Amino acid sequence: MSGLAAVQRKRTRLAPEVRREQILDEAAHLILSEGLYAVSMERLARDVGISKGLVYNYFPTRDALLTALLNREQAELRDRGMASALQAESFADLIRQTTRLYLEQTRDRGALIAALMSDPSVAALMEGENRADRERTVRYFVRATRREYDLPLPMAIAAVEMVSAITDRAGRLVAEGQLDIDAATDMCVGLITGGLAGLGRSLKA
Repeated sequence: MSGLAAVQRKRTRLAPEVRREQILDEAAHLILSEGLYAVSMERLARDVGISKGLVYNYFPTRDALLTALLNREQAELRDRGMASALQAESFADLIRQTTRLYLEQTRDRGALIAALMSDPSVAALMEGENRADRERTVRYFVRATRREYDLPLPMAIAAVEMVSAITDRAGRLVAEGQLDIDAATDMCVGLITGGLAGLGRSLKA
């Protein structure tokens, strides 16, 4: 009876969206624990306790599954970033909240995202969406930078591109354990706001 009960538990019917998330969660777990190449439709079906055909019902190919997982990770960061931006009370607060969120995501999920992006097929499928997402982010911060420091548009675009490199590098240092998130956030805020303020003053001098 206990064996039968175990099988019945494995075959519990779930809502489609819940089942889809369960498959993606298991794929993420496999990547982080065993590496990207541990993920196969057969392995996921076995570990989740469903048929391989059901996995294919949700994701027609392995590439589609990995792309959906990367899309989910990036969408979560994007949505949380927008929520943080809407709550910011000043430009410095905007930089602090969005930077900290990015650093936390890099620390907690950076290895997963890096593994997914290392797959050439996934990277190719996501290239257009990633480019569009980056362009939206740049436009948002360019507008915020111009409002705060009254910079000409071409200079604001260049400045945002340059200061983005500061946050990217801080994320790597956090992921490598060379900086904690509090210190990295403080440094990013100081370098970014200080640099932009100095740029604004130089234009008025």
